[in-house]
Amino acid sequence: MLYREKRQRADSLQGMRTKEPHRKSYWAALLVVLLAGLAVAALPAGVVASEAGELPPDLVMPETPEAAASAREAATAARRLDLERYLPRSAADQFPRPDEQGRLELSVEEAVVMALANNRSLGIQLYRPLISGTFAEQERAVFDPTLFAEASAGREKIPFGDDYRRTETENYRLGVEQELATGTALELALEQRRSDAENTPDGLHHRAGASLSLTQALLRGGSREANLVGVRQADLEVLVSLYELRGFTQSLVAEVERAYWELVLAESRIAIYRQSLAVAQSQLQDVLRRIEVGTVAAVERAAAEAELAFRRQSLIDGESSRDQARLELLNLVNPAPAGSTAGMAQQRRYAEMAEIWTLQPVPRETPYVPQTAPDPVLEHVALSRQMRPDLGEARLRLEQGELEVVQTRNGLLPRLDLFITLGKTGYADSFGRSFRELIDDSTYAGSAGLRFSLPLRGNRAAAAVDARARASRNQAEASLGNLSQLVELDVRKAHLEAHRTRTQIDASAERRRLQEEVLRVEEVKFEVGRSTALNVARAQRDLLESQLAEVDAKVAYRLALTELYRLDGSLLARRQITTR
Repeated sequence: MLYREKRQRADSLQGMRTKEPHRKSYWAALLVVLLAGLAVAALPAGVVASEAGELPPDLVMPETPEAAASAREAATAARRLDLERYLPRSAADQFPRPDEQGRLELSVEEAVVMALANNRSLGIQLYRPLISGTFAEQERAVFDPTLFAEASAGREKIPFGDDYRRTETENYRLGVEQELATGTALELALEQRRSDAENTPDGLHHRAGASLSLTQALLRGGSREANLVGVRQADLEVLVSLYELRGFTQSLVAEVERAYWELVLAESRIAIYRQSLAVAQSQLQDVLRRIEVGTVAAVERAAAEAELAFRRQSLIDGESSRDQARLELLNLVNPAPAGSTAGMAQQRRYAEMAEIWTLQPVPRETPYVPQTAPDPVLEHVALSRQMRPDLGEARLRLEQGELEVVQTRNGLLPRLDLFITLGKTGYADSFGRSFRELIDDSTYAGSAGLRFSLPLRGNRAAAAVDARARASRNQAEASLGNLSQLVELDVRKAHLEAHRTRTQIDASAERRRLQEEVLRVEEVKFEVGRSTALNVARAQRDLLESQLAEVDAKVAYRLALTELYRLDGSLLARRQITTR
């Protein structure tokens, strides 16, 4: 049978065949199909009906209230992120520089800007969107066309009559294959086969072929929405990383402001301690003079000296607190980060790290009462629902869970694939002639069919995965509701704290004014001998506490406002800081 088929093909090569008109139209149609398949397979990205790498319009993620761009745009922005603009670097020329004594004068705005430029933790966090963007690109690459090439050689020895026949073959195959988001697998290939068999009378040793194969999933794997779940989840992950970056930046700004105002508070407390120390020294000298002239008893000296020792102790504690606040602020603003200059030697990096801790940040601000007052609590609550980064992240996690359900629901279906293969073959006694015969010859091949598969005991694995995805989706939905309630709780508590600290400012100022009057009365009574040095020391200590409480209330109100703005998600917007 094999010999007779080859003989018939040899006769056709000698001009003993007839080319019917309907065959010409068949080959013309086949040529059009091959060219169309080649064009489809050569598309640069995954979805045929869309531009390269772009989701179809019906599958583009809707914008969330916090996001100004679609998930696709966010993924593109992350992949193109220029980290050199954001990673820790040395202080720019416009930043304040320390003087020869190492004093670095800063305003709160300058401290925040320096932290955004130089903070190491923020520099580490900036890698997250870039890493997430690579996963999005990886998911899109699943639908990229692939060029393949195959080459093989073989030798066979089989019985042939009373002898043996030896056959040597060489096979070459070149083509393009691609999987589409519609569940379609395309393959366009050219192949060449050379056979050299002993004891064969004809010379048909070369065979050239062209084929176009199409496999279309009709049930499982045939949903474009399910096949694009990986791409959409990766894009959502980029948005999640941007929300995380925004939340981290907001926390960093709040932390810098807190460290700055705590340093301001420490400096103010030291000034009060020094003033009270001078008053205590003056009071001691006055008591000693009165003891010498005999107007007061010698026992009054102990009370005055004890009060002076107490003031010195408070000053020592205050200076220690100030030094710790300086270190905290230096760590956040990082005015001279190590390794900021390319090619710097390791010793110089260590030297710069040591120089950071020798700087002395000096705040330019003083405790004052800001004119800003909190808005009504309901407005802050509504703002938090829209601008809190963790709420935006939770919504995206819920959407990822819903996409997972879409994918697992499609996995419950049985497998049913439609496959179609069209091809044409040319036989000749040389390599080049075989391809010419591929066009001129009337040989052809075509096949089509269906392939069905279904687990005999039910699709238990897919059902378990689907149940897990649905449970995870429900858990994410419940977590979102719980987080929303916790966010509102935090905002309401922060609003109460801001209101408390604001009213404490007036109360502490009134207390300080009254304590000044009490001290004045005690000093007058002491002058006329109707009071003791101990009573005067007590009045001075009460005045000191009231002065410290007034300064604490002013700074506490600033910190309470910052915390309220952080919890309602508006801190960056109020500070005119944008994240892209």
